[in-house]
Amino acid sequence: MVKSKSSMEKEENKSFSHFKIHTQYSICEGAIKIDDLKNFCKDKKIKSIGLSDTSNLCGALEFSDNISKSGTQPIIGTQIVFNYNNELGLLPLIAKNEIAYKKIVFLSSKSYLKKEDHLGPNCKFDDLINNSDDVIVLSGSINGLIGKLFNKGKIIEIEKIYKKLKDKFKNDFYIEIQRHGDPNERSFELLNLNLSKKLDIPIIASQEVFYLDKSMYHAHDALLCIGTKSYLNDKNRLRLSDQHYFKTNEEMSDLFSDLPEALINNYNLPFKCSFRPLPSNPILPNIGSEKSKDADQILIEESEKGLKNKFTNIFHVEEKNFNSNEKYKKYKKRLDHEIKIITEMKYASYFLIVSDYIKWAKNNSIPVGPGRGSGAGSLVAYCLDITDLDPIEFDLIFERFLNPDRISMPDFDIDFCEEQRDKVFEYLKSKYKDGVAHIITFGKLKARMALRDVGRVLGLSYGHVDRICKMIPFDPSRPLTLQESIDREPRFKNEIENNNKVKKLINLSLKLEGLNRNMATHAAGVVIAGNKLAEQFPLYEDKSSNLILPSTQYDMYSSENAGLVKFDLLGLKTLTVIDKTLKRLKLKKIDLDISTINLEEKKVFDLLSTGETTGLFQLESTGMRDAIKQMKPNRFDDIIALVALYRPGPMSNIPIYNDCKNGLKTPDYIHSTLEKILKPTYGIIIYQEQVMQIAQTLAGFTAGEADILRRAMGKKKKSELDKQKERFINGAIKNGITKDVANFVFTKIEPFAQYGFNKSHAAAYALIAYQTAFLKTFYKEDFIAATMSTELTNTAKLREFVEELKRLEIKIIRPSINDCFAEFKAEKNRIYYGLGAIKNVGFEAISNIVNEREKNGKFESLLDFINRVDIKDVNKLQLEGLVKAGVFDDFEKDRNKILISIPKIIQKIKNINEDKLTNQTTLFDEKNEIEGGFDYIKSKKWTKKELLFEEFKSLGFYISDHPLNDYKEVFNQLNIISYKEFFENNESEALIAGTVMSLQEKKSAKGTPFAIVKFSDNKGEFELFLFSEILIENREKIKESESFVLTLHKDRSNNSEKLRRINVRKILRLDEVINKPYSKITIELKENFNINEIKELLQKEGQTLIDLIIDNKDKKIHYNLLKSRKFDFNQLKALKNKEYVKKIIV
Repeated sequence: MVKSKSSMEKEENKSFSHFKIHTQYSICEGAIKIDDLKNFCKDKKIKSIGLSDTSNLCGALEFSDNISKSGTQPIIGTQIVFNYNNELGLLPLIAKNEIAYKKIVFLSSKSYLKKEDHLGPNCKFDDLINNSDDVIVLSGSINGLIGKLFNKGKIIEIEKIYKKLKDKFKNDFYIEIQRHGDPNERSFELLNLNLSKKLDIPIIASQEVFYLDKSMYHAHDALLCIGTKSYLNDKNRLRLSDQHYFKTNEEMSDLFSDLPEALINNYNLPFKCSFRPLPSNPILPNIGSEKSKDADQILIEESEKGLKNKFTNIFHVEEKNFNSNEKYKKYKKRLDHEIKIITEMKYASYFLIVSDYIKWAKNNSIPVGPGRGSGAGSLVAYCLDITDLDPIEFDLIFERFLNPDRISMPDFDIDFCEEQRDKVFEYLKSKYKDGVAHIITFGKLKARMALRDVGRVLGLSYGHVDRICKMIPFDPSRPLTLQESIDREPRFKNEIENNNKVKKLINLSLKLEGLNRNMATHAAGVVIAGNKLAEQFPLYEDKSSNLILPSTQYDMYSSENAGLVKFDLLGLKTLTVIDKTLKRLKLKKIDLDISTINLEEKKVFDLLSTGETTGLFQLESTGMRDAIKQMKPNRFDDIIALVALYRPGPMSNIPIYNDCKNGLKTPDYIHSTLEKILKPTYGIIIYQEQVMQIAQTLAGFTAGEADILRRAMGKKKKSELDKQKERFINGAIKNGITKDVANFVFTKIEPFAQYGFNKSHAAAYALIAYQTAFLKTFYKEDFIAATMSTELTNTAKLREFVEELKRLEIKIIRPSINDCFAEFKAEKNRIYYGLGAIKNVGFEAISNIVNEREKNGKFESLLDFINRVDIKDVNKLQLEGLVKAGVFDDFEKDRNKILISIPKIIQKIKNINEDKLTNQTTLFDEKNEIEGGFDYIKSKKWTKKELLFEEFKSLGFYISDHPLNDYKEVFNQLNIISYKEFFENNESEALIAGTVMSLQEKKSAKGTPFAIVKFSDNKGEFELFLFSEILIENREKIKESESFVLTLHKDRSNNSEKLRRINVRKILRLDEVINKPYSKITIELKENFNINEIKELLQKEGQTLIDLIIDNKDKKIHYNLLKSRKFDFNQLKALKNKEYVKKIIV
């Protein structure tokens, strides 16, 4: 055997190095979280460990940082798939130094960026040979490239590879010897030992570590199945032994005691490695466009030019008057102040990069938001067209965004029109070439996902697993872990006790929960760096996503630590809505510039004051509607305040704001010196900027110092807060304020600072909210049609807007193949339903069909439709959706007749398309069919209930009728009223009928289950809470599209008409109520009654007493049937439609 040179020098070292650690970044292969590994290393006093994740370096910086903090030496490596003569497999690489690390980074990036789609990430073997500087190469495991060749009997090929690697890497190439007990591993070892001796290549002992503790074996086995999409009972799947855990030094020494050379080379490998990636300061590209100019100079010139443009075009001041204009002087002073801070902090390039792509977007008619976040507080940003809000007009403070006393990266979050954002990414790609990328994200095995994946590999039925998953409340704002869900939900315990397979499912899922499941991309975030990213940072490309840019292999946290500067290009759907509305108006010769609308338009505030805010940005939630109705806003500042206040914490101040605004209460300004600051918000500290202004005014703080105070109050760190309080009081005393008063003011403002909102963000979003309100006020049909067209796949939103259209008395034209378009279309007082919103139809396909209609005229019949559509635009699911929604009702009212015939229809379309391609015609057949219509397959016509059920499945709600309309008479007889009627009347209890539209189950803070159920009746939709007892009792029967009769109880507050709560006391299926036999019925008949029909309807004996009244000329003859008969809703429905029945009294 051959020892490496370092092994001869360091034989005294006896610590085994696990340099083949697979963390959770080895997707669906490694089951080790780096935080757990850090604690493990610290507890066990591990000297060194190495990262060897498969096909990525995602965890390199996180591993380096955390492991070094535990006192353990991190060794950085990876496994990359190499292509050797069309045989693909893994080879492990380790970085000895920074040069080697950069080579490995380059190879890892290249494996994704240059790969062929069907082969997965890989590099050519020659790429390794050509990037060999100081890289350590290992032969890998039985499942790697060499192992694959061995299993195929390609021994000569293995020897050739070993020779090439030996020649190129010298003693930095090792043959690995592993002893996990995996299939073929022993015979593979014998070959490797022979080749080591023959080719004079050092051997090294290693262990593929996939989990820390041996007890994780079965869970890891399930994880492998998740990754390979196989089942645990599949005999042909990849199986590993139970020896892939982190073994102790003693275990490894005993295991390789017969190969001391392999152990010594392992012991000494860490001494070869002297590099780990470190956190870095921000890296920005050089923006200087000319040799004589740097970024600072460009920033000064562009900012001053922008300020002059604002004064010329917005404030209408001529340039010759700038120097004498007091307002210009004020703005110029603020601009100079900001530029000084920006250049000193070396962030000029950041501002110029953001300004550049925003200006490009605006010049290319891509809607851009007015700004968001604290960046809107910058005058430089305003002058560079980054934001559209004048920070001085709205009292916004620059230091809230960028503060030299609080070093942090500036962060502009820019909103773009959702549908056109990709064009901005294309621009960045063209400008920065290989210097721009997205940021990777990782999908996690969260509680539900873990159960679903493990359930599949265990072979459990989908329905059973789905039912178990739904026991975990879906609440993204407060997600529960699997263990928390088990502790709170008794049904879990029942399942575990009664089913061993479920017990195994839960145990495995608990062990796998939280691990990475897949790689994805943070589509909104990009990083822009100075040089080629792939040479400095590992990159990843997701071919399935069709993204224009690659992604970093580092997640957001690691990217920032590595010095990469993130730019957020967010997609905001509301900007798309506004853009679509303006384009629709332009087609009607209405040219509206949304940026110049009057922000004090009375009619807009009148609309807002009604609380009817469906579709309005930030203002449409139920609570927001109540708040805005009580506020009665009449100025733009009210909208800003409401956006800031409507959050947990400050929400309690909304009634105070409203009462002060409406003259019901006197504002409390805390101290007379603060009145100017607090007057606009009626004495309430709403904004963080106000806290900063108070510190500046009362205690003489600089803007930077005031920002530090705000931050300290927000973080509630006592030591820092005490320091700031002392500084505040001393400053106030210097300004002539007594100590007691200063202390009182500080105590009063402290709670507000903890949840005070960023006014810069609130003002920007209030502007967008106002713009949507303006459009809804003056162009409601076009605005709503545009909004619905951006929500084609969001059934809940569409349903909400359909209700809104009913309220506004705007007619909805039902789906029709001849009248409607792919998107929603608006005319005066009517909106045509968008066919693209029908489930399973597909926007592109229906657009092509509509284009055919617009080009060649309306479809005259279903047969005409069949003759004219392209087969690529129709399939079974699409046609089913169209039929169920009623788009062909003009041709054939019997929807089921068309539905049953769909396979025949598709075949007919296919035949016609093929005939067109071959120029064949079948005139005789066509003539016969045109004369006789399409030859449908015989079917049974749907009942009204069936028709509405299928319509619900296609649209997600009812549009042609409502299922409760059939029961109006029964409801009258049973005193069942509408929800709206109950809500508005003074009754404390009533019976209500409703059809379930949606259900969302959640857990309370105490862990008890409750549900929010949206019901619909023929007057509209309403939402009710089902609390624990009622929910558990009725959980199994409450399904979408099912109808119920509810007993509701109404609580009121003691001193007002304001409703406190409506409780559900009882739930009964509608069928149970209406099919219940009546105790007594009176039927009044005309003279022409049909006694045989009546006999047939009343022939069955039952529990109902029947009285018959027969009109005989001027007399009424009464009959009482001796025996009680069966009489329920079905008999009532059958009899009431008979022309000879005058009336029925229940």
